[in-house]
Amino acid sequence: MAKRPPENWRAWMAEMAREVAAGISEPECAGAAEAYPESLLRATDSALETFEAEMRTLAEPSDDEVFGVVERVVLALNVVACDDGHGGVGYCTEEREQLCEYIDLTLGEHGVDVAALAARRGIDRAEITDAWRDW
Repeated sequence: MAKRPPENWRAWMAEMAREVAAGISEPECAGAAEAYPESLLRATDSALETFEAEMRTLAEPSDDEVFGVVERVVLALNVVACDDGHGGVGYCTEEREQLCEYIDLTLGEHGVDVAALAARRGIDRAEITDAWRDW
């Protein structure tokens, strides 16, 4: 199963804290946790859990059904990204790339040929979230 991006972000924060404690990284790196407030991590996890659950309910889905699930997760992540409750923190380039890759991998794990799906829509597989993505 694809690893959810918030797991990567939590691991990065823990590594930074260890490096600062060991004197490997500068003390100003101790603020790494501010990059990923727990509220952002929980909300992202929740959106991705819903996406996974929806994918599990689909048996031999049509392209429209798959794009419907993708649209819903992207719209949910849009809400997360612009929620002021996270202290003004949203998704940066690296986070966006990880989220898009996660969506792609999860679709593949559920039997969706993402490249073929995208080709049938006349887009590149990297563009499957673009129609709805604000982050």
